[in-house]
Amino acid sequence: MSPTRRLAALPCGRRSKWVVLALWLVLLLVAGPLAGKLNGAEDNQASSWLPGNAESTQVLNEQRAFQPVDTAQAVVVYQRDGGITPADRVEAARDAAAFATAPHVLGEVVGPVVSADGRAMQTIVPIDIGTGGWEDLRPAVDNLRATAADGSQGMVTHVTGPAGIGADQAEVFAGIDSTLLAATISVVIILLLLTYRSPVLWLLPLLSAAGALVVSQAVIYLLADHAGLTVNAQSAGILIVLVLGAGTDYALLLTARYREELRRHEDRHEAMAFALHRAGPAILASSATVVASMLCLLIAEMNSTSGLGPVCAIGVLVALVAMLTLLPALLVVFGRWVFWPVKPAYGTPEPTRTGRWAHVGAWIGRRPRKVWIGTTLALAACCIGLVSLNASGLSTAGTFTGKPDSVVGQEVLQDHFPGGTGAPLTVISTESGVAAVRAAATSTPGVAGTSAPEVHEGTALFRATLTDPPDSQAAKDTVDRVRTAVHAVPDADAKVGGSTAVILDAGRAATNDNRTIIPLVLGVVLVILALLLRAITAPLVLIATVVLSYASALGISAFFFEHVFHFEGQDNSFPLFVFVFLVALGIDYNIFLMTRVREESVHQGTRRGAISGLAATGGVITSAGLILASTFAVLGTLPLVGFAEIGFAVALGVLLDTLVVRSVLVTALTMDLDRHIWWPSKLSKQVVDSEGELARQL
Repeated sequence: MSPTRRLAALPCGRRSKWVVLALWLVLLLVAGPLAGKLNGAEDNQASSWLPGNAESTQVLNEQRAFQPVDTAQAVVVYQRDGGITPADRVEAARDAAAFATAPHVLGEVVGPVVSADGRAMQTIVPIDIGTGGWEDLRPAVDNLRATAADGSQGMVTHVTGPAGIGADQAEVFAGIDSTLLAATISVVIILLLLTYRSPVLWLLPLLSAAGALVVSQAVIYLLADHAGLTVNAQSAGILIVLVLGAGTDYALLLTARYREELRRHEDRHEAMAFALHRAGPAILASSATVVASMLCLLIAEMNSTSGLGPVCAIGVLVALVAMLTLLPALLVVFGRWVFWPVKPAYGTPEPTRTGRWAHVGAWIGRRPRKVWIGTTLALAACCIGLVSLNASGLSTAGTFTGKPDSVVGQEVLQDHFPGGTGAPLTVISTESGVAAVRAAATSTPGVAGTSAPEVHEGTALFRATLTDPPDSQAAKDTVDRVRTAVHAVPDADAKVGGSTAVILDAGRAATNDNRTIIPLVLGVVLVILALLLRAITAPLVLIATVVLSYASALGISAFFFEHVFHFEGQDNSFPLFVFVFLVALGIDYNIFLMTRVREESVHQGTRRGAISGLAATGGVITSAGLILASTFAVLGTLPLVGFAEIGFAVALGVLLDTLVVRSVLVTALTMDLDRHIWWPSKLSKQVVDSEGELARQL
């Protein structure tokens, strides 16, 4: 027995399977309590999301010298269409006094200030963000809303500003992990039942995937607590979907090969060892592709993006280990009966050889060139929708699928006060240069006014209110003008931050990440495919098809976002996230298919090998694609546009890749290119003679 065969037999030996199960049981007992602490280790402060070297991030860090804890301004807005009455002013003043003594309020409460039209008032309340990030905003803002609404007697009140918006976002993320977990598990159970048509078998892949999730959460918690790994609500939520989705994919591929080998081997331990030996390399290559792609995110400028990479990579690695050790052990322990009511008896014919996908392969084989050209043109037509893709970022209102109180309050604020009220720019400079810097900022078009400077140990800080809404393009343009003006003041070392500057810097960092990481991921995947398939032509063909699938998915998604869902646009990071997930996960199915095609081509030739490979893997890959697409579609249930768009686009892209690109386009291209698909390996010199027998060109 070869070393690889002996290694493959370890998790499923007659005695070693019990050792594997015992080790996993101990591991889960230790990991369970640690996994439960992951939420408490999340860092949802602004610095964990922003580009690390951006000017706005530097300002955020330096302004702590003026206030040792992070604060966010809440703007309490009062509105009466008939005009603010004296009684309204008294009530708002009473509220302001109550705000000043409320928990989490830190600093001077400013207001109430009546608008120029006399129909609205605003009070600005600084909220202590604390170490919990936006989670600490929720109780404080809830308290402000309750106080302001109490006894309003016809006057409408809202709480907006950065604190109000952050609190509403925290409300959306509250319980996101449990919501995603419950929804994802429900989807996986339903689809596994439909796939296996067995009342028992579905439980083993699900238990293995759930075990992988618990262990990965524990590992990530330890790294976050002791090694400085950054985890936030976004990465923790995506981890759940990715581990359960990818883990189930690996389980489906292994279980399908195991079921196939049970028909060829009387001993189930031997059948599993052979299944691991044959399917293991494809699963390893698939996980290596995902892990390598995720680790490419480490070079991202956006902290939220760079932190997502190692979190997802750890999750996929643990899922890989679980599916190559825990699942095989469970399957051989339970035996053939776990496949009931259709048990794969020894010596029975393999049904996939004459199944639906065998017929599809035969149909493609009669006209492969026409099929791949027609499919390519159809996918290219879907790319037309890219003209409506608007990944320039989302406004505050465009972030939510609904319309929370903070969004309504911001609209009221903009109707009655200067657009930037409640979210001013923060300008920091040297104390000696602050007068010139303030004068430069005040004279900049788009600035409504500036506050008096605050001074601390030779450094000065003041705030500049913008005339335009803080999330508008006009406000971003003003930030650039203010930066140009204050940077020109000699020896002032001036920097400009604040909410609008953060939006601007994050958008530019995301654009840079798109340009840098997307080509890097393509290069990494190309190298992995070349090593796995021992060819150059096949990897280039597969990469081209995945890119076409990605562009088609984006085109269709952009059309739906604009004309069906009526979303405002897409987040700056949307193209990168969708690309990484689609390429890393979508290439899985091409790996599963092409490794089997190569295995069959050695004995049958490439054209027949393509038909046999599609027949053998078509059903399981389709099931895997449906499960992965459904798990990502769960993200669409969250009331945040960014998550909904990523979930929709990735789910659509996976379905396109599974049902069209992999099953039709790749198969047709492989048949048309024939043995040349394997160039320059020895397999590219293998030919089939006129009687269908294999021969080799020397």
